[in-house]
Amino acid sequence: MRSLLELRDAIDAVDRQLLDLLNARADLAHEVGELKKVEGSPVFRPEREAAVINKLQDINLGRVLPHSIGHIWREIMSACRSLEAPQRVAFLGPVGTFSQEAALGFFGSSIQEIPCNTLDEVFHATASGSADFGVVPLENSTEGVITRSLDLLLNTPTHIIGEISLLIRHNLLRTTDSLEGIDVVAAHPQALAQCQGWLNQHLPKAERHAVSSNSEGARLVTEHPNWAAIASLRASSQYGLHVAQQSIQDEAHNRTRFGVICLPQTLQAPAASGKDCTSLVVSVPNRPGAVHDLLDPLKRHGVSMTRFESRPARSAQWEYFFYIDLAGHPSEPTMAAALEDLRALCGFFKILGTFPVTEA
Repeated sequence: MRSLLELRDAIDAVDRQLLDLLNARADLAHEVGELKKVEGSPVFRPEREAAVINKLQDINLGRVLPHSIGHIWREIMSACRSLEAPQRVAFLGPVGTFSQEAALGFFGSSIQEIPCNTLDEVFHATASGSADFGVVPLENSTEGVITRSLDLLLNTPTHIIGEISLLIRHNLLRTTDSLEGIDVVAAHPQALAQCQGWLNQHLPKAERHAVSSNSEGARLVTEHPNWAAIASLRASSQYGLHVAQQSIQDEAHNRTRFGVICLPQTLQAPAASGKDCTSLVVSVPNRPGAVHDLLDPLKRHGVSMTRFESRPARSAQWEYFFYIDLAGHPSEPTMAAALEDLRALCGFFKILGTFPVTEA
């Protein structure tokens, strides 16, 4: 058996080899970037990066776990990509939010971060071109869809080109590690709702104060010793707060799905990956059987619907927009036929995006 010193020397040798290989990969990525400049093609191709990671996970026979391979290679590709053009990514801030975590999880950490105060600002930054991409919450597994995101997807020129799902762990943060003397709990309304059972049991007398983001709640706690925030572990590190209680969410498998948005001229819809989602919003005349008619083209062409939501059209005529997610890509013949028939039935029809589906 080798000694600890021998093993450390062997690890150092492997690390030097890895560093040489990483630089070799960066050189190749730079050559690719130069070719893309000549061709005028985008630096970031999410479907290509997803395919690389999936292939490596499939051929892996060693000790490294598949999800670890995803994290490692996403950072490698992010670092190589940033040598050509660091992506400017907007998200709901301030820093320390789950939206920031989603942005880093999708793009890697070698990006230019643009924290925004509201979801409206995220969409505005992306639509105006001050950010290349935006990362916005679309739905939560316990609280449902984020209605403001749906409204903004309808009314802005951005489209969805990717998604990432995060397992949400809410933690109670404050300037001390005690639950005693907490008068106010500050958090985003969604987080307060997702933790109401725990709060009712452990802090029934504490006022619940809704703020624009969980990270903003953590920032406020630094100024109020008798306050606590519901936020991520990243926020606790960012603001120097103690974790008074971990994982206070009522649902153990609480997840939030985030969409990655951009202008079509920044990046067109990714090519078919074999496991895709097409998201659209439609409206139909307010008449008997109209919603039933929407479903008929999907049934006839064998297209599966994975989500169906309605939102008032704000026309004072009791009309609605319907948000629909379909399994498949518009380049597939069955999907193309279903979309063509569906478009003919609708007074309003807009594809919100097409993107590879990620595993939860």
